[in-house]
Amino acid sequence: MKKQLFALAAFALLVACGNDNKKKDNSELVETAKDQVVNVYTHRHYEPDQNIFKMFEDKTGIEVKVINASADELIQKMKMEGKQSPADVLITVDAGRLSRAKNQGLLQPIESEILEKAIPAHLQDSDNQWFGLTKRARIIAYAKDRVSPEDLSTYENLVEDKWKGKILVRSSSNIYNQSLMASIIANNGEEAAKSWAEGMVANMARSPKGSDRDQVKAVVAGEGDLAIVNSYYIGKMLNSPDAEEVKVAKQIGLYFPNQENRGTHINVSGAGVAKYAPNKENAIRFIEFLISEEAQQVFTEANYEYPVLEGVEPVQDIKTWGDFKEDNLELNALGENNKKAVLIFDETGWK
Repeated sequence: MKKQLFALAAFALLVACGNDNKKKDNSELVETAKDQVVNVYTHRHYEPDQNIFKMFEDKTGIEVKVINASADELIQKMKMEGKQSPADVLITVDAGRLSRAKNQGLLQPIESEILEKAIPAHLQDSDNQWFGLTKRARIIAYAKDRVSPEDLSTYENLVEDKWKGKILVRSSSNIYNQSLMASIIANNGEEAAKSWAEGMVANMARSPKGSDRDQVKAVVAGEGDLAIVNSYYIGKMLNSPDAEEVKVAKQIGLYFPNQENRGTHINVSGAGVAKYAPNKENAIRFIEFLISEEAQQVFTEANYEYPVLEGVEPVQDIKTWGDFKEDNLELNALGENNKKAVLIFDETGWK
């Protein structure tokens, strides 16, 4: 009888050990599967980005799962999901939005020698919570048949009387304009920025509305002579499948302001690792790939953005615009001054 009991106990122990091993094996399988995924929340909606993600998958074997939505929607989604969020990487456009995500505790600092060395210091967060991926310049598009580039100089000089009723620009709710204003606050101070905004409102050809493309179209239609736009929109219009957009883009000239002092305002699209990223190492590896030479080449060739990686040649259309001096303001300042920028817009009636 004792032998039978001993045999039964030994069998039970063996089964228990087997179950423990099975649980351990299953856990390892789950961990292995998890390690082959990176979950990307992205505001960028460009087809070339999908090609870059596929390049990363082919190179690493890590599957890229993508959620596309506006920056505000993604930020709200991450806040609601909290610690249960599957997000590994947040990608959005404009340093102001990246700072917003950081300030709401949705990103985390990371260590990456690759990112820190490759990306200029002013194009990355001082706490390593986000990194610029591409650059775009906020420039002046002008009617070539009505404006001479010799008459242009700085953002500040757009308030001169000669531009009264001639300036076209987007709404103050647009993050690109908020960041331009934030840069003017950082460079010139709040009082000067407020005075500039008042002068801009006085010189507007119409109440702000529409996209950057719409501003360019309005210039060509004669509603105004100048528009403030992001550079990459011009590249996209020049290469649009819409023949009318191409025709419009060919009728405007491009001017890079403030070349005699601080340089033209630069902003970025960028990425950060989510606060509760379940695949943190994959997330870092993914962002590092986005600033590799092969990925940067796709960004510039397909979306007409300036690469952040030194040594990567911009696409030919961008080259024809010529070299220019960039404002090297640390882009953290755009987030830090965003609320002040919005208040100035409200106070000066920039709708």
